Amino acid sequence: MGDTGVAVGAAVDGMEGYRGELTRYCYRMLGSYAEAEDAVQETLVRAWRGIGRFEGRSALRSWLYRIATNVCMDALASGRRRALPMDLTGPADGGTPPGPPQSAALWVEPCPGGEPEAAAATGESVRLAFVAALQHLPPRQRAALLLRDVLGFSARDVADLHGSTVASANSALQRARATLADRRREEEPAVQPPDNVRGVLAARYAAAFSRYDMEELSMLLHVDATLCLPPYAKWMRGVPEIRAWLTGPAIGCRGSRLIPTAANGSPAFGQYRPRRGPDGAGYEPWALQVLEFSGDRITGITAFRDTERLFPVFGLPDHLHEDAPTSAAEAPR
Repeated sequence: MGDTGVAVGAAVDGMEGYRGELTRYCYRMLGSYAEAEDAVQETLVRAWRGIGRFEGRSALRSWLYRIATNVCMDALASGRRRALPMDLTGPADGGTPPGPPQSAALWVEPCPGGEPEAAAATGESVRLAFVAALQHLPPRQRAALLLRDVLGFSARDVADLHGSTVASANSALQRARATLADRRREEEPAVQPPDNVRGVLAARYAAAFSRYDMEELSMLLHVDATLCLPPYAKWMRGVPEIRAWLTGPAIGCRGSRLIPTAANGSPAFGQYRPRRGPDGAGYEPWALQVLEFSGDRITGITAFRDTERLFPVFGLPDHLHEDAPTSAAEAPR
């Protein structure tokens, strides 16, 4: 076998090993974990079909990222942008019910897991708020920022991936950084606590939510904490509004049980509400709650209501029995 054949054989053997990091890249590009999985599958299919043209002159990783970037660009060609509720409307009164649900395709989705060490190494690159902020960038700028600032590709690598000049790649990166910097200036900077502090705060939150202890929850929340409810456009800011929601329209959440998981590198919980009616034994899936933190307070709760689709992705059961363990178990770190 010649050198080219050896390179092709090694590429075939190595492609599957990049599935995880390619999925995280495509997720940040697209804002949807399901679409990211589809994009990576398409990337690997295109790579298999084009393996005969891979001569080993470029690194396998760079070659796969070039294909993945093109797949994502194709998916983003329609101009549709995913968002979180606070990107679309102003804060609402916590005492009023939400309007009708919006299309699932409108919202940034959570990503299962997320290694805290990787999140620390790349700043905030897996946080929900960061992924939502990325969606404000044009696709080429989005790719340039992720490839350079998160994944560590060189300017030359990015230019080659985009089929452009180094100057063009650098210009896209500078514009992307400026846009994100402007968005950050509009928000209070988040000071990420150590993993053990997040774990303690999350465990306290889960226990307080299960007891429906409004006093304890108020102590854990930052004064300007937010609560949003995809697929509803409604979101609230501030402890009084969140309390008004929980004790008003969301009073049916009293008695819920929370099962710990992880999303976007942060503690998260599968929320199960008590079943109502004559067959009311046990608990039914209600929301995937993802927490965000700054300092020693919880600054954000995003409660994704699409449990039928999300709970299997996160390995959460489709119901809980009456004797299921409580949420006092320690949250993931």
